[in-house]
Amino acid sequence: MERTFDLEDRLIGFSIICIKLFTKVEYNYALEHLSKQLIRSATGAALNYGEVQGAESAKDFIHKMGIVLKELKESRVNLKIQIGAEILKDIEQAQVSLKECEELVAIFAKSIKTAKTKNI
Repeated sequence: MERTFDLEDRLIGFSIICIKLFTKVEYNYALEHLSKQLIRSATGAALNYGEVQGAESAKDFIHKMGIVLKELKESRVNLKIQIGAEILKDIEQAQVSLKECEELVAIFAKSIKTAKTKNI
């Protein structure tokens, strides 16, 4: 059975987009600081989603989904700062990353809300 909507694939794709934002950029302190943090939070969301898949209870599931959401929200703020400060060369790709991040935040926030009303 083929899945048409796979959150793991979207989170991995988001991580890859964020990493690629920094493959051809010139060094500056702000960019280095923010890029490292964005890569950590974007990949953290994807990696923590693996933990979600192994949740042992509804409470554990909600907790781990909350960690993914926290990482995504951090990524969103980071992208907004970099776009606003105009420190990225590929603003169009940064906007694509931000849009995907915002969609993922909405998905995870709704999923957590649904899980809380159904299971706890």
